[in-house]
Amino acid sequence: MKTAPTLDAVRPPAPGPDFSSRSVPRHLARGAVGFGLIAGAIALVPVAGPVALLAALPALIAFRGCPTCWTVGLVQTVSRGRLERRCADGVCTLAMAPPHPPARTPPA
Repeated sequence: MKTAPTLDAVRPPAPGPDFSSRSVPRHLARGAVGFGLIAGAIALVPVAGPVALLAALPALIAFRGCPTCWTVGLVQTVSRGRLERRCADGVCTLAMAPPHPPARTPPA
């Protein structure tokens, strides 16, 4: 008698896009640059006309997509290493990751 395959056997977990940064301050700096460029582009429209909106294009590079992508990356950056996905019997949940041992410093 065959058993039905579990959800994990049918569909392997997809890694998904990674929008996170190496650190929260670095990610917040990228956001400040991106939002600053968008605000500057909108503020310059009365002075320079619609051409000023081209200043918003580098914001897409800073955001690695759009402001929503930046927000998802912020959540990924903050939660990195603190949460992990656990799947058992076709049910997946988020749980606290086990604590990592403290980093060893090389002897002087």
